[in-house]
Formats: sequence, structure tokens, C-alpha cells
Amino acid sequence: MLDATLKQQLDSYLQHIKQPIELSLSADNSPKAEELRALAVELAAMSGNISLIEAQAHRSPSLGIAPSGEAPRVSFAGIPLGHEFSSLVLALLQAGGHPSKADPKLLDQIRNLEGEYHFETFISLSCHNCPDVVQALNLMATLNPNIRHEMIDGALFQDEVNERQVMAVPAVYLNGEHFGQGRMTLEEILAKVDTGAAERQAKALADSAPFDVLVLGGGPAGAAAAIYAARKGIRTGLVAERFGGQVMDTVGIENFISVPYTEGPKLAAGLEQHLKQYGVELITGQRAAAVRRGEGIELELQSGASLKSRSLILATGARWRELGVPGEAQYRTKGVAYCPHCDGPFFKGKKVAVIGGGNSGIEAAIDLAGIVGHVTVLEFADTLRADQVLVNKAKSLANVDIITNAQTTEVLGDGSKVTGLAYRDRISGEAKVLELAGIFVQIGLVPNTDFLRGSEVELNRMGEVIIDTRGATSMPGVFAAGDATTVPYKQIVIAMGAGATAALSAFDHLIRSDAA
Repeated sequence: MLDATLKQQLDSYLQHIKQPIELSLSADNSPKAEELRALAVELAAMSGNISLIEAQAHRSPSLGIAPSGEAPRVSFAGIPLGHEFSSLVLALLQAGGHPSKADPKLLDQIRNLEGEYHFETFISLSCHNCPDVVQALNLMATLNPNIRHEMIDGALFQDEVNERQVMAVPAVYLNGEHFGQGRMTLEEILAKVDTGAAERQAKALADSAPFDVLVLGGGPAGAAAAIYAARKGIRTGLVAERFGGQVMDTVGIENFISVPYTEGPKLAAGLEQHLKQYGVELITGQRAAAVRRGEGIELELQSGASLKSRSLILATGARWRELGVPGEAQYRTKGVAYCPHCDGPFFKGKKVAVIGGGNSGIEAAIDLAGIVGHVTVLEFADTLRADQVLVNKAKSLANVDIITNAQTTEVLGDGSKVTGLAYRDRISGEAKVLELAGIFVQIGLVPNTDFLRGSEVELNRMGEVIIDTRGATSMPGVFAAGDATTVPYKQIVIAMGAGATAALSAFDHLIRSDAA
């Protein structure tokens, strides 16, 4: 099951196991069960601290992991390879007593949770967002005996997928009820189950001393700004709903200078590690509500807390633009999707549409063509905006059609899932309908600046923060960087440079303010 490279990596990790662990294999006679058995046998042979027993679980094939003598609270219904290999490794280490690197405060919060929690997470092995959720819930189950978690590979349990109408992953269920959809951090999960956590955090934040530089946003621009500010020896904080920002949803990165290839989550992990080396106070799970002038600059959070700082750097990034047509919100995660890598496998052999003819849209069409039955690309303009090499590739695929001058007017469904899409031919005015199972929206980005409307920070008609060459905004002491600004090119490397510029400008502002 495991090639030589994976075995070598795994062998080095397994050296950290401190106490015996037990694998519980529940297998039927299917080929996938034999694959899982082979994996379990290999794992047990690699360490004297790992034993393997046969068991009967609710789902087969599945593999439970627990300290020896304990019933498994962490299990994998499916074969945890691909993107989930790291989830398997961490589950082995944590069951074996290797400590988590998560914030000690979060670990204590998990241990103190009361009540019974049975989590189930439906995933696809091609989903790069799923491991974060799986690993967070596995950690919770490892630390608290009242919590159980099972990863479920949707490809192996199609009857359940169809019964629960899972059409996007990760899909999390708690005690049989839908709990959450899409990427969620450990902090976000805890905030949903520990209802008093938000109030406690808001109170703690309200008591914080003022910062010299406060960065709002945890993507590449925000991380670079915080690192550059902290290197000046001044008190620096970073506030983000989730660290990593949009880069966490990026699969392959091939244009980051000096790094031929990396992936978004890996880059984000490196940014966070670098940031923590400088003592930046990282505040996650918080969303901005307003920016105003008070004692210095005040950042009001939706939790009710308010943070004070002598300067502020806005690096809130952008999010996927929505169609804004009837039916889109109703059928989100029920056929309307925004991540072809994550959700494409759920439409195997079916007809889908990609809305958008830019690079992201055409790349999505090419990727989906290898999975689904047929792809129709709809572009509003009269020509595609993607690079010609991508257009040529898409046009060469027999199961890809491209329609230009197409204005999407409605997402159609039967009340529970997408059944089609209505659009208008912009040349003839004719209304048309496509019968589809899925719609992937790839029409660009919209800046995360809604909370700034009505403030002193000036925005352009697109909602972008207007900045000068130094990253300064119209509000003294407030700077901005990255995809939320008027910078013309939305690229990771450009966002990082802009973050550094904003931090240096903020430091210069503080020096001049002190000298005045």
C-alpha cells in the first residue's frame, strides 16, 4: 500500500509514539476492505507500539485508532491516503501520546467540554480543505472521552451520501444533524459547540492593552505586514477570522518566486510558523464590524469586543464572487459549488456547468472534464478571458462545450438539489435552459470590505480600499495591503510585498507621530 517514500516519512513520525496504540479493523469482502487491511498490516509492522485487532464497526471498511485497551473514538471509514494521509499520521501520534502543537488554551477548552458529541465528516480524498476539519475533530475526540469522530469517504459510502444529499465536502454532522459545511478551523468548531466561548474571548480582548500596529487579516499580505512590524520591536497583533485567508483554498502554487511548486495550506502553515517566531499576538475566530477613531484607532469586532491600536493595517483579502441570481443561495452545497477540486468527485459521470471564462473558470473546466460526464462553460462576455494555452486545452476536450454571451439568470432545482440552469443569450435575447447536476461558480473576487462602508476609509466603486504608493488610506494611521485594495494584480507575491510596504509605512507613521 505504501511506497518507499511514504514508508520512510511514516517511520520517522512513528518514532514519536510514546504509548501502545491499537488499530481496530472492520472489514467486509470488498476490494477496498482488502486495501485497508493491507494498510493496517503495514502500519502494525512498522512499530512495536502498534497492534492490530479485528472488530465490527457501524461502517465497513473502517479503521479505528485508540490507546491500547480503550474503545476507538477516532475512526476512518475509508482508506486515509491522498490528502488524508496527514490525518492518519496525526491520529496515530496523538493516540500514542505525542502532544498537539495547538494553543494550550484551546486544548483546555476541549478537555472541559461537557455533553456527548458524535461527529461524522464526509470527505473526498481529492479535497484539500477536508484534512483541516478531520484533524481538528480527531484532536477533540482524542482529548475528550465524550467526543467521537469518524471520517467517511463519500466515494465508498454512496448510499449515505445520496440519503443525506451530500454534494459538497467537507460536510460535518453532529449527533446525526448537519453541523457545518466547508473548511472550519478548530477555533470555529469550538465556537459552535462551546456557546460561552465567544463571550469569554470578547471579555479578554476588551481588556487588551493598545497595540502599536494591529493587522486585520491573516492571508499573505497580513502575515507579511505583521512580521515586518514585529521585527521593528513594537507591539503587534493580528486579527483574522481564520489564518491563511483565501490561500488556504488554493491547491497548486507555481508562481511563488524561488519555490517551483507548493500548495496553499502548506504556504499558510509556513507563514503562521514564521509569524509566531516574532511574538505576534494572533487573534483568530474574530470578524471586524467597524473601524473608527477613538483613543487612537479602534477596531470593533462582531463579538462585541473592541481593540485599540496606534496604527492599523487592513489586509482583509477577497472572497469568491457569487452569481447573485435566484436559486444560488438555496442550492449552495446542493449542486452550487465554488471549489472544483473539493466537490468535483461528487458529480462523477454527470453534467455540470462552469460559470466564468477566466483562468480559474477554464482551469476548473479542464479539471472537471476528467471526472464528470460533460462540462459546459458559460461566459458573459463575447470572448474568453483565460490564457490562450488554457483555452486551447479546453477546446481540445471532447466533453467540454463553451458558450459565450451567456447571462446566467437562475439556478434551477427540485427543492433539494440542482437540476439545471437558466441563461439568456445576450445576442438574440433568447431564454435557454441547461439540464445539470452541478454548477461551479468561477467569476472572480469581491473584496472583504463591507464593514468599512460609511467609515473614514475611502473605497472605490468596486469596494476596494483606495491606497497610495505607501499603502496609506484616506484615514490617518490606517494602511492597507493585498487583494482588498486597489492594487491592480491580485497575486500572492504582490500581496506579501504590499504587506511589507504597509508595515514599514505604519512604522514610519508612528515615528513621525512620536516626534511631533
